Amino acid sequence: MKWLNFFSQELAIDLGTANTLIIHDDEIVVDEPSIVAINRKTGQTIAVGTRAMQMHEKTHENIKTVRPLKDGVIADFQAAESLIEGLINMIGNRRRFFTHLKMVICIPSGITEVEKRAVFDSADHVDSKETYLIHEPMAAALGIGLDVEEPEGNLIVDIGGGTTEIAVIALSGIVCDQSIRTAGDEFSTDIMNYMKRAHNILIGERTAELLKIKVGSALEHLETPPDDFAVNGRDLMTGIPRQITVSYTEIASALDESISKIEEAILKALESTPPELASDIYKRGLYLTGGGALLRGLDKRISAKTKLPVHIASEPLRAVVKGTGIALKNTHRFSFLIDRKSV
Repeated sequence: MKWLNFFSQELAIDLGTANTLIIHDDEIVVDEPSIVAINRKTGQTIAVGTRAMQMHEKTHENIKTVRPLKDGVIADFQAAESLIEGLINMIGNRRRFFTHLKMVICIPSGITEVEKRAVFDSADHVDSKETYLIHEPMAAALGIGLDVEEPEGNLIVDIGGGTTEIAVIALSGIVCDQSIRTAGDEFSTDIMNYMKRAHNILIGERTAELLKIKVGSALEHLETPPDDFAVNGRDLMTGIPRQITVSYTEIASALDESISKIEEAILKALESTPPELASDIYKRGLYLTGGGALLRGLDKRISAKTKLPVHIASEPLRAVVKGTGIALKNTHRFSFLIDRKSV
């Protein structure tokens, strides 16, 4: 039996639009951007993760960078395989000695049957012998320590890179949910468009992401505002690089419409919640996870809109992968896990 354990490997994977995290032996061993760099001539993968992100928007004609996931699902099958394989190989050289690979992979709740099969097929191509899927809101609930098997309602709002997942969970199942494709990537696009419109300056995805982190806000009035941030880009009139200073109020204005869409989706999920579960949610409030939960003032804005308490997870970026890790250790127990037979 010891030999069997030695030759087996169990991985929990949060395959995200923006970042992919992997848990092995109860430890997060990989936390990398979901991007690959490919040689256009040979089709070979040059780099994955951080190294590929460093190349993003800086490549010449022989190299392209690809983000294999769009809106939380696989958009480029081959690039997704390269990403998964490259990230698994980061765990260490020991991987070549393993014969039985078991994986639990996180997926959006609004995923189609075809998209589920694409995830299973990608897992097959990296020689996974046993693959399970778990919906993101359920993984997030497990990751923040909620008992999902109890007959009590919990409202989870997971704002990732490609999708925002809103779900009411009770008795090991999703009672009602909303999955919208307005999330971190949309925020970055909003910022790029605002900079073009308001300042006549062109910035890239990476700069927009940095702005979101440094001065991102959901409210135009914060008690402890961040300092203004200097950003470089290309002047649309002259074509010459220039620098401007951006405040958090400008970013709040740029993100207002997208945040309103998330608020509407939360209200829509609450409208379809059974009254007894609504009573639980009134007492417990709702839980924010995902990178979007780190946006300054978002909890206060959602609380004002819903009139409910809003709790931010202690580690919002890692809540989903932690929950996926818990599911990996309890595949025999959790009925909500999806395997190939149930698809």
